[in-house]
Amino acid sequence: MQFQIYAEVTMKEGLEYDKKSLRTVMGKTADFKELARDCVAFANAKGGVLDIGIEDHDTLPPANQRVPNDLPERIIRRINERTINGGVTANKEVASNGGEYVALKVLQSRSSVASTTTGQYLMRDNDSSRNLLPDELIRLLADKTAYCWETKVTQKATWHECDSEKLAALMRDLDQSERVSRFVKEKGVEERLSYYQLIDDEGLMTNLGVLWIGTQSQRARLLYSPIVQYIKYDAQGEKVSKRVWADYELNPKELIESIWHSVPDWRESNEVSEGLWRKEIPAYDERVVREVLCNALVHRPYTTRGDIFINLHPDRMVVVNPGQLPYGVTPSNVLQKTVKRNDHLSKLFYDLHLMEAEGSGYDMMYETLLSAGKRPPLLIEGNDSVEVTVERKIVNREASRLMEFLDGQYSLSQKNKIALGIIIQCGSLTGHDLSERLQLQEEERLRTYVHNLVEDNILCTQGQKKGMRYQVNPRLVANSRTNLPTTLKTIEPYRLKALIVEDLRHHPNSLISDITLRLPDVDHKVLQNMLRNMVRAQEVLTSGGRRYCRYYLPPDEDSFSAKSGKKTKKTRKW
Repeated sequence: MQFQIYAEVTMKEGLEYDKKSLRTVMGKTADFKELARDCVAFANAKGGVLDIGIEDHDTLPPANQRVPNDLPERIIRRINERTINGGVTANKEVASNGGEYVALKVLQSRSSVASTTTGQYLMRDNDSSRNLLPDELIRLLADKTAYCWETKVTQKATWHECDSEKLAALMRDLDQSERVSRFVKEKGVEERLSYYQLIDDEGLMTNLGVLWIGTQSQRARLLYSPIVQYIKYDAQGEKVSKRVWADYELNPKELIESIWHSVPDWRESNEVSEGLWRKEIPAYDERVVREVLCNALVHRPYTTRGDIFINLHPDRMVVVNPGQLPYGVTPSNVLQKTVKRNDHLSKLFYDLHLMEAEGSGYDMMYETLLSAGKRPPLLIEGNDSVEVTVERKIVNREASRLMEFLDGQYSLSQKNKIALGIIIQCGSLTGHDLSERLQLQEEERLRTYVHNLVEDNILCTQGQKKGMRYQVNPRLVANSRTNLPTTLKTIEPYRLKALIVEDLRHHPNSLISDITLRLPDVDHKVLQNMLRNMVRAQEVLTSGGRRYCRYYLPPDEDSFSAKSGKKTKKTRKW
């Protein structure tokens, strides 16, 4: 089959797109083995497109490039010969400059794991394809069964046999949502149910349809329908109260509403005041609680047995979800990585305003908690469960006041607020440390978080490149009249040098670990660099080996001025 599309290729190589030279499939340089590896990697990820005939650094094929008419069929045949559980389509297309190329589309393998005929399993990772490790392959195999759960039909019940009240409520909610397009709203009831994969082509309810609009008995027969247990603990860890939602009467939306209104502790608040300034900070912000509950319902594997536990302690809330995180998502990249396990359930939750858009839920929780002076959510992945901890206490009361002041004076984006909240709590951070807390793999991406803050003089910087350190502008702190605690993390270099001299005068022959204990607010790397510079300038002397190096000041008669670095003579007075 052949199509001609006059367009310019502007996509960037990444998780779902790649470019290949025409030499990959023609002539003596043809390498179908490597092309098959890339197709397997795309199939095991989200699927994708490979434009064959466009060089890596170009956006268009050569204007005089021509592709044989039988090349797309030849590529499909050669790929099918070298892959298992992989599906591809290929079309010859014409770019805006007249050059021809082949668009090879790789379909996602949703219910099985694709591989090469030589037994290689690969996964697309950013802009490259890599082999899967044995434990990764086992995890991917377990996830594949969960990805196709939504659209399976396990009960021979048509949509006419559903719960009429839940069906009417769903149609009403879709009509009232501005996230639903007018095109969808104009559809009939059956067409809408089919659009959201709640029914199949024959009108039978899928697992997702039973979960959302099914009757109580239908939902009870559904394999691993969600059960939620709420347990409250006292300060000694003893159970105080318990409630279980296990009657299968409620669909996911009704379940979230019932949980939120059944726990009065979540609606408590703490008053933060300073002079005439007053602010009520919720013990648990409603948006954060709802987002955590939605994630527990949307991203759980419905092919795994296990209840959702909500453990409420005096100082924290812990939500435990059965199963592991979707493949590719870890606690160290959850803020930047987006992988959906139940696509259609996620879309329905988003269209009904039950959760944030794809990839923005954790961003919202970070922004909300940091703006209130609280720590961000803590994510822990176990062998068969995932825990999300949200703390109740406020670790920095003045952070909320400062964030409110800055938000009223400047136009801050969500990324700005997240970076600013982290810096306020830490006092001062290097670009490398800030990138780690934001889970950024490339330090260049840090620019989108801090560039506007530096341009508006909200943040002050010291140093250059990777060693650049960020801290809140002291003038803004003074103008906002906040009482942020004073910390040595923002101390000037010459003052830190004088502090080290004073410390060594009272505690000579100290290890760097001893000095760090006496100056806990000073960043260890900053202290280490300062000591290294003072040793190089002979302002501080050392003894011992590299591992057990001890620091001491020069003799009094050859002492140095900590501020100027010049040799001075001192006369001791008795």
